[in-house]
Amino acid sequence: MPTLSVTVHDERAYLATLRRGSQGFAESYIDEWWDTDDLTGVVRSVMRGVDPMLSKLDWWTAKLLGPLTLWHRRQRPTKDHDLRNVRAHYDLPGELYEVMLDPTMLYSCALFGEDPFDLEGAQIAKMERICSALELNESDHLLEIGTGWGGFAIYAATTRGCRVTTTTISENQCATARARVAAAGLSDRITVLDCDYRDLTGTYDKLVSIEMIEAVDWRLHDTFFAACAERLKPDGLMLLQAITIEDRSFDRAKFADDFIKTLVFPGGCLPSVGSIRRSVASVTDLVVLDTFEFGEHYATTLRRWWERFDAGWDAVAPEGFGEGFRRLWKLYLCYCEAAFLERHIGDVQMLLAGPKRRLAPEE
Repeated sequence: MPTLSVTVHDERAYLATLRRGSQGFAESYIDEWWDTDDLTGVVRSVMRGVDPMLSKLDWWTAKLLGPLTLWHRRQRPTKDHDLRNVRAHYDLPGELYEVMLDPTMLYSCALFGEDPFDLEGAQIAKMERICSALELNESDHLLEIGTGWGGFAIYAATTRGCRVTTTTISENQCATARARVAAAGLSDRITVLDCDYRDLTGTYDKLVSIEMIEAVDWRLHDTFFAACAERLKPDGLMLLQAITIEDRSFDRAKFADDFIKTLVFPGGCLPSVGSIRRSVASVTDLVVLDTFEFGEHYATTLRRWWERFDAGWDAVAPEGFGEGFRRLWKLYLCYCEAAFLERHIGDVQMLLAGPKRRLAPEE
């Protein structure tokens, strides 16, 4: 690790971090109480040396907030809770995402080849791997849980000729995805729903969900996978792409409110590979066929996003979104980049099959 330089402008930053863990660390940065020319490097250093302390502070803060908070934590989130949480992040002004993301408008880990700067090519490579893993073809009807801005649905329908039904509860994403589908001339093949995954009906040949499960509370993981299994035909295939936390950290993270949960992704929850497998085995008859881990590519993805966001900020900064918001998003993206580099979190594509799916004989 190279030598790092941190300039403290306000000594309250020390006490804020000690008292409030990662939230104090983040808020003191947002308030410009300290600064550095290598934010990712500083966060990596914190994760290596101080993160266990910050994690314990986050956990104890959660435990000591009183009976009312603990009662609240035992309650299963409702559909209204999920709607508010999703819209708090994804219904930000669209131009922010248009600047940050590449033309595919994919807000998930890319799969880079030799060129670490070709973000669009890396996102296409990721989509191609998913389509190939699902063995998508023109006779398939694919269900996508978590539309985003429609990028994967458009790619799958264009390259494989399949029908796609895709759903989101983000008002802005739904409207944007429908407009993009219409502009691509694919309205006859792609249906964009504004529907909670629990309210879907029918069965589908294939199912995909790309980094949507992080918005599903841990108490609803069984509900989510049971719903997926119910929608998938018995001989179907499902691909789940998920940001994951270490198995040993999952139980702590369920109750800890770090700054990302509080300030960026309300209600967010990272599963672990082990928790996914346990939930799938507990409530479905799906079989895990393959797990592909490519978390190191997320660090590069995040770096490209921040570079694009920073370069385009002055041109698109919406009214009411000032320097504090820009610093929040810089910390969010750099914090996540550091977490992937330190392997505290990862990213997986997990391929699952229905109980009647049979392998093709080798030629």
